[in-house]
Amino acid sequence: MGQTRRHFLSAAAALGAIAVRPHNALAQKQGSASQEVLPSINRELFSVRSGDGTVLAVEAKGDPAAPEILFIHGLRQSRLSWDKQFLDPALAGFRMVRFDLRGHGDSDKPSALDAYSDADRWADDVAAVIAVAKLRRPVLVGWSLGGYVAGAYLRKHGGAGIAGINLVDAVTKLSPDLLTPLAGEFSRSTTSHDLAERVAATADFLGACFHQPPTGVALQEMLVVNGMTPSATYEGFLKTSTTDLEPAFANYSGPILLTHGVHDRLVRQAMSERIRSLKPDSRLSLFAQSGHSPFYEEPARFGRELAAFVTAANRA
Repeated sequence: MGQTRRHFLSAAAALGAIAVRPHNALAQKQGSASQEVLPSINRELFSVRSGDGTVLAVEAKGDPAAPEILFIHGLRQSRLSWDKQFLDPALAGFRMVRFDLRGHGDSDKPSALDAYSDADRWADDVAAVIAVAKLRRPVLVGWSLGGYVAGAYLRKHGGAGIAGINLVDAVTKLSPDLLTPLAGEFSRSTTSHDLAERVAATADFLGACFHQPPTGVALQEMLVVNGMTPSATYEGFLKTSTTDLEPAFANYSGPILLTHGVHDRLVRQAMSERIRSLKPDSRLSLFAQSGHSPFYEEPARFGRELAAFVTAANRA
């Protein structure tokens, strides 16, 4: 057993029973559903039906008239990835929306591989969330797989209604020279049909997402969320014929902020640098104390930079 996996699993075991933040079931399966308010961060919960019928779990917070941010999480994660941003005072003045990608969290988990291999389906999910959440001109924040999803949206729906894009250690091209060998190994081990191998790889994958690893309840939640994602999600995604979304970002006329952790063990810094070269007016911000998850590892700085970017994007 690898050192990273041993750390994650032993820490979770030592903390006893899994304690996951409660979320009531969504009240409906289509359109604007439950409007229950959770006092801790004053969230609105609702569901959205995408073009192929997949139902997505969505949360929103903030004044609907304020500048908007739509957060798109990474592979095997969930909308809970953005908890620190939803609680960040620097972002309190914005309308923030986050959702569980298909195959993740509380969203539907289709078993067919083409539900994940077709880039247009990811694109339509974003379009459905924007429509039902009544977002006028959001900034898209795409982390890891979320960067691919944002690119898929631009490719199919265009960027006219998007104020700006923040790519966070984002996957914008499926290329071995832009991903690490470790990421390539996970593409095999996390889709294994051997349950023991898949469980071990899932724990290792979570560990690889951080330079400063989570602990306590946060670690427990992440382990649970990662385990909820069926292998069909990753297996299907790896079969996509849409492997290069760089043209979609190159053709986007709005501002782009590139955020990248210096110690990322999954996505090479070169991935962000390529977008920077395609978009000379974009900005690359390197986080020296972060791995694959700078929004979690250095949240205060991330929040300040995102707030400034969203404000500037809405002035353009």
